[in-house]
Amino acid sequence: MSKAFTKENDNEEELDLDLEEPDPLPMHAKNYMTPFGVEMLQKELKFLLSEERPRITEIVSWAAGNGDRSENGDYLYNKKRLREIDRRIRYLTKRLDDVEVVDPRKQQGIEQVFFGATVTYAREDGTEVTVKLVGVDEADLDLGKINWLSPVAKALMKAREGDSVDVRTAAGIETIEVLEITYELHQV
Repeated sequence: MSKAFTKENDNEEELDLDLEEPDPLPMHAKNYMTPFGVEMLQKELKFLLSEERPRITEIVSWAAGNGDRSENGDYLYNKKRLREIDRRIRYLTKRLDDVEVVDPRKQQGIEQVFFGATVTYAREDGTEVTVKLVGVDEADLDLGKINWLSPVAKALMKAREGDSVDVRTAAGIETIEVLEITYELHQV
C-alpha cells in the first residue's frame, strides 16, 4: 500500500529517519567556523534544548491528554514540531562536535586569501563586491558572508591583492580581480 494512504500514528519517528538534515560539507572537508559562527550555533542549540523543546513537549503532553490523538490538531502539529526540533538538535550537536574554529583576528599580516578573509574584488562588469569567507553553517549572502567551499571562495583561495582569478558560474567562466584582502580585528 502507498504511504500516501496510510494512517498517521505515534511511530512517525521511524518514517523520519531518512529526513535528517543533509551534511552540507563534502566528504573529508573540515568543518571550519569562525568563533562568531560557533557562538550562534551554540545559542541556537541552547535555546532549543532549554526553551523550545520543553515548551513543545508540554503542549504535546497536554494535547495527548485530550483524548483521540488521530484528530487532535494540537497533538499532531506539535508532535511533528517536536520531531523537527529533535532533528535540528542532532544536526547542531554533530556540527559542533567536529568543528575547527579559525579566528580571523589571529590571522593578521597574511597577504593571501584563506578562511576568514574579507575580500573585495572587481567583477568583469566593473562592480565591486566585498565578501567574507566563513563556514557553511554561517554563510549569509545578505550579510556578505559566503561559504568557504562556494565557487567564488574556492577561486579566491590563496589569491593575493592584484591577482585575477577565474570563477565558474552557471553562465560560464568569469574573471574577477582581487582588490583588497583583510582579516577583521573584531568579531562580526
